[in-house]
Amino acid sequence: MALDAELARFGEHGIDAAMSLIVFDESAEATLVASLTEKPWDVVVVGGGIRKTEPLLPLFEQVVNLIRRHAPQAAIAFNTSGGDSVEAAQRWL
Repeated sequence: MALDAELARFGEHGIDAAMSLIVFDESAEATLVASLTEKPWDVVVVGGGIRKTEPLLPLFEQVVNLIRRHAPQAAIAFNTSGGDSVEAAQRWL
């Protein structure tokens, strides 16, 4: 799976990382809050699948605001695809 490969790339660069997949339903907030409060994150990368899909605009807004609320110390980065999340994070590390 492409996401697993990208997560492995974080490890190859010596970056401790985790991924959380969320869906636009009642579970989104709880899933994201659990991930954001797991530990203090330096950067949170928001994927293009949420940002680039107009019907998901409310979810994108929710994600950004939850990051601000539950991981205020973290920079927020945006990838262009699932294959450049490492580079997106590195811009802020």
